[in-house]
Amino acid sequence: MEANGGKSMPAVPETMRAIGFDEPGGPDVLMLEHDVAVPKPGPGDVLLKVAYAGVNRPDCIQRAGKYPPPPGASPILGLEVSGEIVAVGDGVDTARLGEQVCALTPGGGYAEFCCVPAGHTLPVPDVLTMAEAAALPETLFTVWHNVFQRGMARDGETLLVHGGTSGIGTMAIMLAKGFGMTTIVTAGSEEKCDAARRVGADHAIDYKTTDFVEAVGLITGGDGVDLVLDMVSGDYVARNLQCLKPGGRHVTIAVLGGMKAEINMALVMSKRLVLTGSTLRPRSDSFKTALRDEIEREAWPLIEEGALRPVMDEIFALEDADKAHARMENGDHIGKIVLAVDESL
Repeated sequence: MEANGGKSMPAVPETMRAIGFDEPGGPDVLMLEHDVAVPKPGPGDVLLKVAYAGVNRPDCIQRAGKYPPPPGASPILGLEVSGEIVAVGDGVDTARLGEQVCALTPGGGYAEFCCVPAGHTLPVPDVLTMAEAAALPETLFTVWHNVFQRGMARDGETLLVHGGTSGIGTMAIMLAKGFGMTTIVTAGSEEKCDAARRVGADHAIDYKTTDFVEAVGLITGGDGVDLVLDMVSGDYVARNLQCLKPGGRHVTIAVLGGMKAEINMALVMSKRLVLTGSTLRPRSDSFKTALRDEIEREAWPLIEEGALRPVMDEIFALEDADKAHARMENGDHIGKIVLAVDESL
């Protein structure tokens, strides 16, 4: 089979290496498995030879047995990858063979080959390495949908982001900056606050030493923020609502601090607040394709120009996925963690 430009594509093997686990548990349950069947692209899919795979919090939650993959998705961990298209399913132009892309995946990224819907891929710009490209899709799709679509963010507004040095947090800072917003973030140390400011945050609050509600009030002159991107939930929600100005929006994307929150509905009514949230993985392929199209149109130019690139923390070998998960869970990372699968691509 020949790729675009006449390049001959190597034959796709029947089996591959991938990360698996027998029982849910801590990072130590992860192991490198051999002779895993290579997935075959269905209609509308492409098969990627994976260069790098991003590591995300949902991967850790799935490994712990608390976030099962949606029906039809690969049980293999990994929600974003970069790589080369080596096979296509029905309905996909064979001219795409050989393209280097990054992709949002429904699962299966921690492997040498991964199937993804063709509409969930984006071209890797010349300004990015393949490792950086693998660090983009999950955070970019999540932040764009929740801040700009559900959160209805507009230039000139102020955004409060918890977890400011996480992959989601750093992406939110950069996107907000790219679209003329002011960002306030929280982080767990002064070192992390400094890192968030270097990424582009206008203000950073050490939540371990400072009451973020009071700090937001001081920063905004008592006005509050327009939008909160919350990954904590739990008892943070009531405090977040105090930070919002009238007409403000509160978007929840994770519940790391607990799934239940007690809030004052009189405050919600009197300030005309909007509370919303979402999970991306179970959404339909058509929804994600439409989201990808909007991102390519509105946000991808920032990446192609070099104005936005992911903050990278550490690269681990595929077989060291357990170490990558341990680093994510100890909370010391700043930016994105990725796994190197095939560095030759």
